[in-house]
Amino acid sequence: MSEALASMRLDKWLWAARFYKTRALAVDEINLGRVRVSGQPVKPARDVRVGDVLSIRIGGVSREIEVRGLSNQRGPAPQAQLLYAETAASITAREAAAEARRLAPEPAATIVQGRPTKQDRRRLAEWDRWSVSIDDISPG
Repeated sequence: MSEALASMRLDKWLWAARFYKTRALAVDEINLGRVRVSGQPVKPARDVRVGDVLSIRIGGVSREIEVRGLSNQRGPAPQAQLLYAETAASITAREAAAEARRLAPEPAATIVQGRPTKQDRRRLAEWDRWSVSIDDISPG
């Protein structure tokens, strides 16, 4: 963390704060509108300053963070976490969303196997052909 920096590029800060693995990924996400500063869509070259509030959507999770520091270098995760602080409202919303996903999972996620293959279909047809029902047996 460097106190000498007054501002820096948004894409570079997101990379240094370890939100994205590369600056190119950060630029792509900013261009897709998944990163906003104070609720406004921005460009990758926008200057970020200490005190700015960012809204970041990664996957299905939205986070609202406040910039606490600036750094030109990408350091270890504990050092990167000192560059920002997540707002209390964001933490509670994220935990509520996680709880909702836990209680009501996506129905498609429970499907282990898809449609039967040609081989599976043939096995089912073969099994059905040789199965015997109680109605098929005549008393005699």
